[in-house]
Amino acid sequence: MRKFTENLGPLPDAVCAGQLSLDYESRTRARRRVVTDDGKEAALFPERGRTLAEGDVLRATDGTLVRVHCRPEPVCTARAPDALLLAHACFHLGNRHAAVQIGDLWVRILPDPVLEDMLRGLGLEVCAEEAPFVPEGGAYSHAAAPHGHGHAHDRDGNTGTAPSNPYSGTHRNG
Repeated sequence: MRKFTENLGPLPDAVCAGQLSLDYESRTRARRRVVTDDGKEAALFPERGRTLAEGDVLRATDGTLVRVHCRPEPVCTARAPDALLLAHACFHLGNRHAAVQIGDLWVRILPDPVLEDMLRGLGLEVCAEEAPFVPEGGAYSHAAAPHGHGHAHDRDGNTGTAPSNPYSGTHRNG
């Protein structure tokens, strides 16, 4: 069985032997058996604590490359009529530590009847659908794709520069 042990990150020009389509939970879990899109069994040993992202290239111990694809899965998408209501909804979801994917006047979560009712109660239009779920990585996540801020941190998250307040507007993710 082929073992994928190294995440090379997004390499658009890499020639890959196949694709590995995974749902959100599978992209976050380490050490598991998977099946590539062409039906071959493999073992996945990604770096712990890092979520696999769309387009990441994984290298196996034999040198074989596969590209990660975010597989569509059941999700709940809530649409807001304006940015203020969307911000209000995102605040309440964050307060409940829910993983969220945020778009232009919409927020997506994994199905949860309680959270869906809360979003409806706030005035958002809620619908179930199938789509890739790619939630925000968190403001302090070293792999906060797609909004990484382009400088290195030591193991405690320090940049080696003067500390900045992430809410001051002087430290923006690009």
